[in-house]
Amino acid sequence: MSLKKWLKLSSALLFLLTCAFGQDVHYNYDHGANFANYKTYQWIDLPGPGGAVPDQLIDQAIKRAVDEQLAQKGLTKVDQGADLHVGYHAFVREEKGINLSAFGTGGGPWGWGGGWGGFDSGTVTGQTSTIPVGTLLVDLYDPARKQLVWRGDGTKTIDLKRDPDKNYRNLQKAMAKLFKNYPLQPGK
Repeated sequence: MSLKKWLKLSSALLFLLTCAFGQDVHYNYDHGANFANYKTYQWIDLPGPGGAVPDQLIDQAIKRAVDEQLAQKGLTKVDQGADLHVGYHAFVREEKGINLSAFGTGGGPWGWGGGWGGFDSGTVTGQTSTIPVGTLLVDLYDPARKQLVWRGDGTKTIDLKRDPDKNYRNLQKAMAKLFKNYPLQPGK
């Protein structure tokens, strides 16, 4: 296999590993909000595209994972009259993945090919696949101010056919990472 092909293959594999196992989270907030004033929250359905997941079990898992994080942050869940309204949107998009295989017949110096300065004519084959990527967007809304005060999102490849317990553990990890910096301290 030529050095050029090997470098392309290595770059592609690194990219795929990053995409397959990476978890990307972001948050933003209203800098004028006093987060110390928020003690209670209640779930609401958010308008717009995405919305709650139509699968009731997944919807419950998402809410349970967020509830766990908000409880750890000192917030109490109530049925009405809360300081914060919490809602989420879930989206799934499909990305193309490439599975590459490389075969070489090398034998030259340092294993790079056939002769001094020569490179082998190895074979690289590829197959494309569709990879579902899920994004979960969580909003915290102050109903008294009628203002969005915090928004976080997490994106990760998903496999709904996987063991539900493993999926839930991944969801918990994502929510812990997402809520890591909540509540916000003055000056942050």
